[in-house]
Amino acid sequence: MSLTKKMKVAVTKVDKNKVYSLKDASTLVKEINCTKFDSSVDLHIRLGVDPKKADQQVRGTVSLPHGTGKTKKVLVLCTPDKEAAAKEAGADYVGLDEFITKIEGGWVDVDVIIATPAVMPKIGKLGKVLGPRNLMPNPKTGTVTNDVAGAVNEVKGGKIAFKVDKAGIVHASIGRVSFASDKIAENSAELINAIIKLKPSTAKGIYLKGVSMASTMSPGITLDTKSLMN
Repeated sequence: MSLTKKMKVAVTKVDKNKVYSLKDASTLVKEINCTKFDSSVDLHIRLGVDPKKADQQVRGTVSLPHGTGKTKKVLVLCTPDKEAAAKEAGADYVGLDEFITKIEGGWVDVDVIIATPAVMPKIGKLGKVLGPRNLMPNPKTGTVTNDVAGAVNEVKGGKIAFKVDKAGIVHASIGRVSFASDKIAENSAELINAIIKLKPSTAKGIYLKGVSMASTMSPGITLDTKSLMN
């Protein structure tokens, strides 16, 4: 694939043989942005775990201090007595049976689904549709709760969920290139620290194997994992 002029310039600014501090990477990712729109800034974190083992599944949530820069669409699946609280908190969609039917028909135009424990038996059958998209409500990520208003506020305020994939990598968006570099660094540090705290006791050897930062269509910037662990 041929590179555009902007991408060629961006590639020359990133030294592939160098590892960057989080501060330097957060500045550089803004300089090498190749898009005309407000690109997402993502972290790709390779962990020394075996995702096939149940006790080495790394997943959780973290509230980014500066949000993600993206307004997330939230669906709340609940009983009628919880609907008013969910709507007041800012949920984009609220209901139950009608949305179960829509999802069964292939509708998944949301970023997060929150459910109350009482309705989980009804939506368990949606696992095949929601599971591969990481949309299935889960108590471990705070998306199965009776406090639907609190959960909606957290998501709208910058709370994100993360999960290691089959290759042992966590992919997460931590902001936008329009963010100040210090905000990109602070959001990144919050996510990385959360993942470090979740290190499985059974994981042996190097835990944080590699971390790279990139914006949409830009080359990846390799971070210094030793400094991140400290």
